[in-house]
Amino acid sequence: MTAVTALSLPRPRRLPSVALDTHLWTAAFVVGLIVLQEVLTRTDILPAGYFPPATQIAAAFVGELGGPALGPALWSTASTWLLALCIAVVLGTVAGIGLGLLVPLEALLRPVIEFLRPVPSVALIPLVVLTIGTGSQSALFLAVFAAFWQVLVPAIAGVRAAHPVALETARSYHLTVWQRIRWIQLPSMLPYLATAIRLATSTTLILVVTAEIIIQMPGIGYEITMSRSAGDPARMYAYIAVSGLAGIVLNALMRRLENRVLSAQGLGESR
Repeated sequence: MTAVTALSLPRPRRLPSVALDTHLWTAAFVVGLIVLQEVLTRTDILPAGYFPPATQIAAAFVGELGGPALGPALWSTASTWLLALCIAVVLGTVAGIGLGLLVPLEALLRPVIEFLRPVPSVALIPLVVLTIGTGSQSALFLAVFAAFWQVLVPAIAGVRAAHPVALETARSYHLTVWQRIRWIQLPSMLPYLATAIRLATSTTLILVVTAEIIIQMPGIGYEITMSRSAGDPARMYAYIAVSGLAGIVLNALMRRLENRVLSAQGLGESR
């Protein structure tokens, strides 16, 4: 019998966390931009009427934290965003499963999908205002319309990404359609849906805030418009910063969820 001796290789040195370095560089870059904007405004290189100093924006932001407008505005925007995201995910997933399984139906509807998918939701605002009105339903429809396509197309691809061997095994065991969807198609869809939901999260927030600005319905976008109309650029930029921070937080949460799903599927983490 031949003895096989395993060589003990030295363990590689642990390198500094690349992610931590990236976050530090990002934070330093943002701080540098803020300092540069403060200097340019204080030296009148940038007009203070359009670009107030960062310290004034920060003061306006702190003032709004204890004010009566920020809470209701955040709640209005967040509730419309969450409802739009849930509707888009449910509709996109269900339609994606149906079209992914029914190939002839998907081929029949493909021209319609490819025609409607590139249409900007903002271009539909006049039509939506005329047909639905200026309430929260308008922002809800625009956000759902934009996010629906981002979920539908990956859902179709995810259904068709199921492994052929698994499908043949399901047919051999005479599994029902629902059982095949539950145990084969849905697991194969999860990585696709995780990424689609992360992208739809940002899209719905953008469309909700945009609708609030243009249609002037309650929310963060409405406060941005009112601040601009009142000639208070510092407060306007403070609410713009609130919308940006909301987007960063939501994207970070959805990215963590996406990484968990991808890790559970053995696909590693997204970058």
